[in-house]
Amino acid sequence: MVVLESESGDCKPISSEDSAKEDKLTNVLSLEIFRITKDAQQQHGLRHGDYQRYRGYCSRRIRRLRKVLKIPQGDRRHYRRKDVTTVHLTATTAESRLLCVPLLQAERAWAHAMQLRQEANTEPRKKFHLVSRLKKACAHAQTLLQLCEQSGVCDARTQLEASAYAAWLGGALLLELQQWRPAAERLQRAQLVLDNLCAALPEDERLVYKQKVEELKPSLRYCAYNIGDETAAGDLVAMRGQGLIENLDTLMAQAKESRSGVMHEVEWRGRRVTVRPEKVRLFLIALQDLDKSAAAAKTLDARIEVLENILMDCKDAISALKDEIKNDAKVKSPTETQMSGIHYLLSYLMYLRLMRTIERNNLLVQQAEEARKTNGQIDGKKVRPQDLTRLYEIILQNYTELQQLPGFDTDKAYQEEIETEMKAYKAFRCFYIAQVLTGLRRFREALAMLERCNTYTEESIGSKLKNKKILEKLKMLQKDIESCKFEVHADSVLEEDDDDEEAKYSSGKPYKDKKPLVDRLDEYREDTQVLTKNPNIYKLPPAMEAIPCKPLFFDLACNFIEFPNLDDKTGAANSKKQGAGLTGLVKGFLGWGKSDK
Repeated sequence: MVVLESESGDCKPISSEDSAKEDKLTNVLSLEIFRITKDAQQQHGLRHGDYQRYRGYCSRRIRRLRKVLKIPQGDRRHYRRKDVTTVHLTATTAESRLLCVPLLQAERAWAHAMQLRQEANTEPRKKFHLVSRLKKACAHAQTLLQLCEQSGVCDARTQLEASAYAAWLGGALLLELQQWRPAAERLQRAQLVLDNLCAALPEDERLVYKQKVEELKPSLRYCAYNIGDETAAGDLVAMRGQGLIENLDTLMAQAKESRSGVMHEVEWRGRRVTVRPEKVRLFLIALQDLDKSAAAAKTLDARIEVLENILMDCKDAISALKDEIKNDAKVKSPTETQMSGIHYLLSYLMYLRLMRTIERNNLLVQQAEEARKTNGQIDGKKVRPQDLTRLYEIILQNYTELQQLPGFDTDKAYQEEIETEMKAYKAFRCFYIAQVLTGLRRFREALAMLERCNTYTEESIGSKLKNKKILEKLKMLQKDIESCKFEVHADSVLEEDDDDEEAKYSSGKPYKDKKPLVDRLDEYREDTQVLTKNPNIYKLPPAMEAIPCKPLFFDLACNFIEFPNLDDKTGAANSKKQGAGLTGLVKGFLGWGKSDK
């Protein structure tokens, strides 16, 4: 199973049924020669240059393998040589450890030769023993190469590594024999195979081969120096001898095809990474059926449900990968060193999650727009422009997270691609914000928002936008912007300066007056608010009014004031004179009329 990148940037696992059938018929053997030998050398002495310790390890390992694989060389008393042959490899119980026997024999002979080289500084006679040990190592390496090629059960990668290993040991022997040109040719062959393997394998598996190529460069320069031509090393690139490199292109093609049956990897934006966690691998395999399931869904709700299920699986895969990063102490953070394969895989999974989330939100937008055109409802609620604005805000937030993915901050092509799509969604968001502002009777802001929407739309259509669906929606949006501008302008003309005397209708909706009904009984107006649960009939509690304040004390000064006599002016004196005529005479006659003094 191999995971490859599609044109849309998504990862599609592609299974090879033919390779699966072949695996059932014949047991395909695979052995990573350079990785196994490098790990063994680092763990058993060669980190400190102790070849004797490594030689002893190879002997013990060969003894254990022969015992487990049941190919002993005689019994305790007698020795009978028994090599690994093609018969062992083509058996039904064959396994890759059979190839380790000739490999470890070559490693043991080579380690002995290197030990003798250290001792030859003081004992020159050991140089002859050194050459014989290197010849023995070359013989075992050739045996390994013949087993890989003649048995027909080894994959192409194993054959390439065996050929490079045999060429390297042959070059080391010829270098020791001072046969400079043949030695340079052998080493160049090994370097060529290793370079091709580096190009074909994921980045996290290239380190071993790159290190081996670096080890070969000093020997190649030394050969070129002894040949006497400084350009000889460069001319050796064209020396593709018959036998070892003639089938290089064929083996490389087979190696790439064989990965579909034995490897799991992802290729995204020019980089290939091996997928090791089981949950991540299963998620990527399930991802190939997403488009088929979404296309088979008849309704928008069904398609949304499919995407939500994939998002849940993606979330689990990301959690599993984060746990593996946390548990692996050798994995460094991307800020400390160059972004490793597992961190690159994590960024890819986050990219998939965000892109599927955007796709799900686009379906929700489509569902809301259809309901709005038909005056329908979603979950018992009428769709408003605010709801569509919120969905586009979520989409833009997802694109912002895409821009901040680890490892892609400096990728200009990636950032430009995301920025182009963000402009398109900003245009949709501005359009619905303008509709919200129109409903709030803020016509100036609505017109400004429509102008910005038109700017975003023109920039998006003029840029290199790959999504054809978004391009079609943008072209339709251009027509809607013009019609909306005329509507908003017409509504703004009908608006009066006085808020209390506003127009009855705005944007096709009845105007809600702020005055209560008791204050406008002399005006006839169709007010639907009176029929609602909160009618504006009378303002409660009533407004406060000013009243006279109760005096703090009484004014008693008026009781001591003598007011002037106004009887002459009011006519009260004349009435008194007329009423006293007879009595006045009597009083005067009898002496009553005089006043006492």
